[in-house]
Amino acid sequence: MTDTTSSIALGRTETAIPIAPGRTPWKQEAIGFVLGFALLALLPLIFGDTYARHILIMAFIYAIVASNWDLSLGYGGVFNFGHLALFGIGVYAYSLLTKLAEFDPWIALFASGVIATLAAILVTIPILRLKGIYIILVTFGFAQLVMQVIISQSAITGGTQGLVRIPGLYVFDHNMVRDGKFAYFYIALALLVASTLFLRVFVRSRAGASIVALRDNEEYAISRGVSIVRQRMLTLAASAFFTGIAGAFYAAYQRNASIDVFGMSLATIILSMVLLGGTSTIYGAIIASFVLTIFAEWMADFGAWRPMITAVLIIGVMLAYPSGLVGMIKASWGAVAGRLKRPA
Repeated sequence: MTDTTSSIALGRTETAIPIAPGRTPWKQEAIGFVLGFALLALLPLIFGDTYARHILIMAFIYAIVASNWDLSLGYGGVFNFGHLALFGIGVYAYSLLTKLAEFDPWIALFASGVIATLAAILVTIPILRLKGIYIILVTFGFAQLVMQVIISQSAITGGTQGLVRIPGLYVFDHNMVRDGKFAYFYIALALLVASTLFLRVFVRSRAGASIVALRDNEEYAISRGVSIVRQRMLTLAASAFFTGIAGAFYAAYQRNASIDVFGMSLATIILSMVLLGGTSTIYGAIIASFVLTIFAEWMADFGAWRPMITAVLIIGVMLAYPSGLVGMIKASWGAVAGRLKRPA
């Protein structure tokens, strides 16, 4: 019985959302969700050294930023090249709130998400009626504006020198500095779980269906009563909250803030994760975050060849599977399932 027919049986046809072709039923997705993150929770028991946990923590942070970018870029079709500015805003919001205003680190963590969301709403205003290259130009200009403000206010932000000795997070009296990064690992994992759960619930809701409708056929969606102003603002705001929190966690974990977070290098890495994983999937960006982060570390000895080899890897996957790693996984699973069902 599908979700639609079960809703008819219960007399709730007005709230039923039909399952799109190819969409995984929510119960199966929930099982996979729990099993996947349960396996991630066991990784510190497998990797005993601190550096391996550090790599995984960075992969978690990148995964949060990339998957939230996929919401606006993949599902919403909004070419928001100011997304990394929201991450940078989270970094500096947390740093200033804890170091100068002396906020409690946990309060500053979530306040940074709120500040990033407000910034996303602010940048949405000038792009409400824009399309294509004009959105890219405005959002890219927004990122550069934020960076220039931080540089110009060096007395507060540290300018090009950045900020150091930023207060970290705490868990009661637990010493998070000498625990082999266990606490930070599970905090980062918890944030990734919360972010992914939020994104998947959002994209499976009516709001998620409406932003996809605007992406696929804007004129038809508007004629059916979908507000482009409201939905575009909702999309960017929804993608900003956990991005800002990820930036705040990054500052708490690294104990420093630098304008490097606004650089094209980081933006290119995160965008590569979104495209390599497969847009409009959420999970694809998360998988690609682990693949590229671990692969980059594995290739560390190759020096200047590392980014070129990584680029070749991305191009190869995209040529073979335009839908990214998610498409490759689905194709592989389909092939295996087909062989298992084939009679002997």
